[in-house]
Amino acid sequence: STLLQLLGALDRPTAGEVLLGGEPIARLEDRALAAIRNRRIGFVFQFHHLLQELTALENVMMPQLIAGVDRKAAASRARDLPGAVGLGQRLSHKPWQLSGGEQQRVAVARALANQPLVLLADEPSGNLDHVTSAQLHELFFKVRDEYGVAMVLATHNRELADRADRVLRMSEGRLQSLSPA
Repeated sequence: STLLQLLGALDRPTAGEVLLGGEPIARLEDRALAAIRNRRIGFVFQFHHLLQELTALENVMMPQLIAGVDRKAAASRARDLPGAVGLGQRLSHKPWQLSGGEQQRVAVARALANQPLVLLADEPSGNLDHVTSAQLHELFFKVRDEYGVAMVLATHNRELADRADRVLRMSEGRLQSLSPA
């Protein structure tokens, strides 16, 4: 989780450097970091953090609206993304009307709304049952393949880790090993 906080420009490193697209980001001002987080990094957390008063469609639109995208264009893109993650018929539902897996799929669509360079996911299936977790894992690899988005997933789920291109194992905040999956 700490590594994802650093990679996502939510925290600043006390040593070392974080590069995004080859550019160091830690020395940027807060406003510039916020813009990078909004436009170049997608976040999916264990708890989806959807806005309960908004529909699934409006939740997916939100990052685009924050980035200054016209409402009509944001709605058009937001309609495409939930369809891609299997929620096309649920766009008008509020988060409390969706299952946990559906809420996480809305969170994935929201994370992709601004076509990020990288998608960061912190225990994204940690609060889901086994079947729903497997469906979400399939979605992540579909997203990687179809959208060409780099992904960094923090997980204790061995099945998910085994599917990764590269696995970093950490213990007590230190990198223990690096290996192909």
